[in-house]
Amino acid sequence: MSQPPEVNRGPVVTPVRVVIALCLVAPFVAMLWVDSYAKVEPEFIGIPFFYWYQMAWVVVSTALTMIAYKLWQRDQRARRGGAGR
Repeated sequence: MSQPPEVNRGPVVTPVRVVIALCLVAPFVAMLWVDSYAKVEPEFIGIPFFYWYQMAWVVVSTALTMIAYKLWQRDQRARRGGAGR
């Protein structure tokens, strides 16, 4: 039985993919490490730190997810040889 030809698409783990993974994992680590933000001070416009820290991560998570998505698109285009913009 013949084997299909091997297609060399480069390494699976690349620096870009490591950055993508860090962008996606950072919000989870930040939210699961509760001891780092389980406090009242400093307050921001009367909102305890515990709450505004989590609200800030909503915005940060959105930005990091967008960055990861754009990097993934660019990585996939590069692997296909620039086709399909």
